[in-house]
Amino acid sequence: MATAYQPGVQSVQGGQYQNGYQNGFEAGQQSAQLQNGYQNGYQDGQYQNAQSQNGQYQNAPYQSQNEYQIPPGGAQQMQQRKTQPQSNGIGNGPQIRSTANELEVVCGPLLNYRRMSGEHTDNPVWHGSVLLVTRPGQVPERLSLRHLGSAGTSGMSNGQSGSLDRNVTGTKLYEDPTKAFWQFDVEAPFQEQESAWEYSVPRMTSGKGSTPQLDRPKRFYIPSKHESMRIMFHSCNGFSVGTDEEAWSGPALWNDVLRVHEQQPFHIMIGGGDQIYNDSVRVSGPLKEWTNISNPHKRREFLFGEDMRAKCDAFYYENYVRWYSTEPFASANGQIPQLNIWDDHDIIDGFGSYTDHFMRCPVFRGIGGVAHKYYMLFQHHIPPPVSTYTTDAPATTHGQGKDAAQLKDTYVLTKTKEDPSYIIGTKPGPYVEERSRSIYTQLGKRVAFLGLDARTERTRHQVNYPETYDLIFRHTSQQIAASRGEIKHLILLLGVPIAYPRLQWLEQILQSPLVAPIKFLNKRFGVAGGFFNQFDGGVDLLDDLDDHYTAHQHKKERKMLVERLQDLAKEHSLRISILGGDVHLAALGRFYSNPKLAIPAERDWRYMANIVSSAITNKPPPQAVANLLARRNKIHHLDHDTDETLLKLFNEDPGHGQDGVKPKTANTNHATMPSRNYAIICESHSHTGGTNGVNGHANGESVAFETPKNPREPLHVGEQGAGTGHPAASGVTRTGLAGPNGLDVTIRVEISPSDREGHTQGYGFSIPALESKAYAGQGEKW
Repeated sequence: MATAYQPGVQSVQGGQYQNGYQNGFEAGQQSAQLQNGYQNGYQDGQYQNAQSQNGQYQNAPYQSQNEYQIPPGGAQQMQQRKTQPQSNGIGNGPQIRSTANELEVVCGPLLNYRRMSGEHTDNPVWHGSVLLVTRPGQVPERLSLRHLGSAGTSGMSNGQSGSLDRNVTGTKLYEDPTKAFWQFDVEAPFQEQESAWEYSVPRMTSGKGSTPQLDRPKRFYIPSKHESMRIMFHSCNGFSVGTDEEAWSGPALWNDVLRVHEQQPFHIMIGGGDQIYNDSVRVSGPLKEWTNISNPHKRREFLFGEDMRAKCDAFYYENYVRWYSTEPFASANGQIPQLNIWDDHDIIDGFGSYTDHFMRCPVFRGIGGVAHKYYMLFQHHIPPPVSTYTTDAPATTHGQGKDAAQLKDTYVLTKTKEDPSYIIGTKPGPYVEERSRSIYTQLGKRVAFLGLDARTERTRHQVNYPETYDLIFRHTSQQIAASRGEIKHLILLLGVPIAYPRLQWLEQILQSPLVAPIKFLNKRFGVAGGFFNQFDGGVDLLDDLDDHYTAHQHKKERKMLVERLQDLAKEHSLRISILGGDVHLAALGRFYSNPKLAIPAERDWRYMANIVSSAITNKPPPQAVANLLARRNKIHHLDHDTDETLLKLFNEDPGHGQDGVKPKTANTNHATMPSRNYAIICESHSHTGGTNGVNGHANGESVAFETPKNPREPLHVGEQGAGTGHPAASGVTRTGLAGPNGLDVTIRVEISPSDREGHTQGYGFSIPALESKAYAGQGEKW
C-alpha cells in the first residue's frame, strides 16, 4: 500500500486533513472544506456533515478562514516532502497523504457499462467500469471481481467461477485538495447462461458517515452470450426548483426498480437525460446574485472569473455527491450498470435553447464547462478537460487551454485512449468548449444502442451539426453491417421525443406581439414574474418548447433525421425504436407507412416506435396539460409516405378502482399519462431454451391481425390489447409475441405519489423485428 502513495505530500494520522483545503482556500473563502473533503453548507459558524470515519469530528466549530480546532486525540502528526510530478497526467495534485486504515468513500461505487468486444464471435467480452469518489491522499486497493456462476442456479456455481475471478487496479482520473476520483476497468466474458458477478474494494467506509454496509460486495448480471440485454430506461431523475420533494415521496420509484430487478435482473440502466437537476445553482447557489441582476446587458457582460468558477465547481460537485448518494437511487447505481446521455438539467434548465447572444455570455459558457467536467467524471467515469472556461484565463475560452489557477494542487489524467464506444464531434459546441460525445454500443446478441448527444451542439435553431449527423450515421451503418445481419434492433436515444403532438400554435401565441406589453411591464414593474425566465427575459415555457424536435425551427432537421433513420432501417433490415424523455409524461408515438401503401408493420421500415418515458422522479405536469396534448393527437404527415400519431396505450389510469387513488387523466385521454414512470425493454423470446409466451401466446404463434382504419389503434399484433392487459404489462415475463426477434416494452407508472415504496402499474406492448428484405425483389422501387 505505501508504495502506491505519491511522494511529496502531507501525511495526516487517521486520514484527517488539518488545513481544510478547498478551491481558492488560500484566499480565505468561507466555503472551505473540513477534514473530510466534503461540506454541505455551513450555518452560524458550524460546519455541517463534517465527520471522520469514527464520527469524532462531526460539527467541528469554525475557527477562522483557514483553520479549525482539532479535537483531543485527533490528527496532529504532519509530514512534508518534496512534490514530484505524477505520471500520465498534468499537475502535481494536492499535498496531502492519508495514513487512514480504511478507504473513505464520499460517493459510490457507481457501476457503468461501456461496450462489448468480440461481439461477433463465440467469445464476447463485457466491458464496464466502477467509480469511487474518495477523500484526497488515499489510494484504494485493487477491486476484486468474482464470477458467482449462472444466475438463478442454486449456489450460483458452475465449476468455472474461480478461474474467471480477477483483481483490477484503480486509475486516478482527478484529484484536488477536497476529493479524488478513481476508476476501475471491469471486463468479464459472456457465458452460455446469464451469469452473476460480484465486485468489492477492500476496507471501504463512508467518508460522510451516512452509507451503512458500504463494504458489502455489489452484484450485477450479464446476459447469456446468446441473448440481448434486459434494459431499464429512465429520464428526468430529479426535482425542479421549488418542488415539494416530500409531497412527492422523494425518488420513490427507484424502490420499484429494485423490486423488479430482484425478480428479473436488469442488465443495463439507460439514462435519457437529466440524471441530476443542477438548476438550484441560480436559486440557492453561486449564480443567485448574477441571476438577480435586473439589467439584461449587465447580466450578459458579467465575467466568469476564477472566484465564480471555483464556487460553481464546488456547487456542482457537492450536488452530484448529494444526489448520487440519495437512496434508493444510490443502491441502483452500484448494481445496475449505467449508460447515460446528458440533457439541459444536467447543466441548467434550458441550456442551449435561450437566445444566441445570451447563451454566449461568459456565465453560461462557464457553467457549461463546469457541468461538463462533472458529467464526464460521475456519469462516464473518464477524466475531464484539464481546465474549464473562465474569463480570468483566456486560453480556456477558445479550446482546451490550461489554467494555472485551476491546476494548483490538482492532478488530471491526460494520457488516456478514448473508448471506441464514443462518437466524438469534430468541433466544439457553440456554448460549451467541448466536442459532442454520442455513443454507439452493442447490448448483447441482437440489440445495438445509439445515444445522440443532443445538448452539446444545441442552439435555438439546431440540435446537432450536419457533419455530426454524417459521422454518426456513417459509424452506425458500418457497425451494423459488421454484424452480418445478427443485429435486429437499434435502440436510439434522442432524449426529447420526436413523434409527439405539435404545439406550434402555442409557440406562435407566446412569440406574438400580444405578449410584448406584458413583457414590458415585467421588465419595468415585475408584472407576471413567473411567466418570464430570469435569464434572457423570454417567456419561461419557450425554452421547453424550443427543445422539442416538433418545434417549428427544428422541422427540417427533424424530417432529415427521420428519413435517414428510415434509410438505415431499410438498408440493414433493422428495426429502429426511439427512446425519449424530458416531457414528464408517458406515451407511445409511432412513425409508420401511409396506410394507402398497405405495408404491414413487420415489413415496414418506416415503422418506428417512440417510447416516451418521463419522469422517474420529477413531478408530472397538471392533468389539464396531458389532456390537451391528447386532444392534439392528430395524424400528422411527415411526407407523402410517412404518417405519425400516438397509440392509445393507457386503457385505464394506474390504480383504477383502488381506494384513495385519484384519477390521473380525463376519461377520454388514453394517449398521454401524467404520472411518474420508467420503461423496461427486453427480447420477447428466449434464445437459450427459456419459457416463451404467457396467457396462451406461444413462441412464434401466428395471430390473425387486420390493419385498422384508425392508426391511433394497434398497427400490428404486438400493439393489440396494449395496456394493463397486455402480456408484457408486468415487465417480468417474456410474451412470445412479435416474432422470434421481437421486443417487449413495459411502461411502469406510479399509482400514488404519497406511496414512499413507489408501487406501479404496468402497461405493455411488443415491437416486431423488421423483415424489409422481403421487398428487395421489387428493385429500386422498394
